[in-house]
Amino acid sequence: MKVFSLALLALLLAALWTGSQGVSLRSSYSTCCYKDMFIRRKILASNIKSYQKTPSHCSHRAVRVELLNGKKYCVDPEERWFQQYQRQKKTTSAST
Repeated sequence: MKVFSLALLALLLAALWTGSQGVSLRSSYSTCCYKDMFIRRKILASNIKSYQKTPSHCSHRAVRVELLNGKKYCVDPEERWFQQYQRQKKTTSAST
């Protein structure tokens, strides 16, 4: 009985440790954008809540845009509409 309880406890602890390690590994790469994740259409500036550049370890340079409804999209930072959005944001924040 003791061996069974000890084995069960060891299995439970191993599962918990593996789960926590998996979360930490996924979280560092979940901010990356991959080729098939990019949105090609223009997003209206009024719909954008925030944006964040992807980390340098990601294979594709991108910006993750969060909309007011909570959806997140990957955008090429060289897109003309996004460049205009950034200039507009800088102008607006500089004037306030």
